[in-house]
Amino acid sequence: MSNLNSLVRKCKKAIIDYHMVENESGIMVGLSGGKDSLTLLYLLQEFQKLSKYKFALAAGHIGLGYQDQPEILEAFCRRLGIPFYYQPTNISQVVFEIRQEKNPCSLCANMRRGALNNLAKNNGYDKVALGHHLDDVLETVLLKTFFEGKMDCFKPVSFLTVKEVTVIRPLIYIEEKEISKFAKQMAFPVVKSCCPANGLTKRQSMKEMIEQIESMSPGSKKRALSALQHLPGSLWQIEKEQKA
Repeated sequence: MSNLNSLVRKCKKAIIDYHMVENESGIMVGLSGGKDSLTLLYLLQEFQKLSKYKFALAAGHIGLGYQDQPEILEAFCRRLGIPFYYQPTNISQVVFEIRQEKNPCSLCANMRRGALNNLAKNNGYDKVALGHHLDDVLETVLLKTFFEGKMDCFKPVSFLTVKEVTVIRPLIYIEEKEISKFAKQMAFPVVKSCCPANGLTKRQSMKEMIEQIESMSPGSKKRALSALQHLPGSLWQIEKEQKA
């Protein structure tokens, strides 16, 4: 399957470039139910089969309190032979009812990541893998630049001192359209987002802007990533290559 081989290669390159994986207690994938996290879990299992490193792999799902469907994701993980952990929360109530956030995405994401980090740590997993892809990288750069006045982005690898958890993002070299194609090809059980803010955010506007630029100048996404990797002092700079 050529598409699978291509995605595995890109995932492996990101892991090697940023030293994401080593012999360790385990990695928990944040499994939201979207195409990105389902693809990430599948690719990491494929990498696990080929890698010299030995590590346990699991999936963790944080229920937000909308219309959670953990049984669908649990069945997917059972099919792959991967342990599944589920943590229900009242994040949606906090964000939309108690706090009534005008820009809910940031608070929701922070609370969701905090719950996922706790779920991983409490079950013996020292690393958390998130499904951010190349488009997410560029959207974040634009959001930070235009709305916060700084050239910044999340990092490929981040160590959270308070939680003692390392966060990795192995899909950063893969475009969203590649993931969409693969998820459809594999008939992954994608769970549609029930978030009231879905598709109505600033990030959606950045997504549309990036696609316009890519249509005018094919390859611009990859060039923008290269520019980020060559930004002086950036944690996106690639260190000495290693074998995985």
